[in-house]
Amino acid sequence: MAESIHLLDLAVPPEWIDYNGHMNMAYYLVAFDKSVDVLFDRLGLGQAYRRDTDHSMYMLESHLTYAREAKLGDKLAISARLIDADEKRLHLFQRMQLADGADVATMEGMVLHVALAGPKSAPFPAAARARIETLLTEHRTLPIPREIGRKVGLKQK
Repeated sequence: MAESIHLLDLAVPPEWIDYNGHMNMAYYLVAFDKSVDVLFDRLGLGQAYRRDTDHSMYMLESHLTYAREAKLGDKLAISARLIDADEKRLHLFQRMQLADGADVATMEGMVLHVALAGPKSAPFPAAARARIETLLTEHRTLPIPREIGRKVGLKQK
């Protein structure tokens, strides 16, 4: 059975701790950003691709959810999966967990393939599209994460 791709392991460093004694909210996004770079490398769309083609990936939108605090030295594991894709965009989902498997945070994002000379959106090249489709086919067999499509708001009474 298919599963999310494990991308990154890291320990929460002292400079990520805020005055409340836990990981500052900005660093959750930093950690997810570091892990998405690993995913882009695996898809052939990372730093070397940017250098060689003058194309890159831009985050258009992201939504973070926080399940529990991460503290100094906590060992975190980040995994990802593709939810959907088209000729220019990736809809991705990442999950951050403690070493014991407890959820810490999630990030849902929409990423755009960009020709930097414009800059303007551009279709993925055929080789990258094939890699994306292979991974997407595997990931479509997984259940949709409960955090997908959430929005910020108060429940109306």
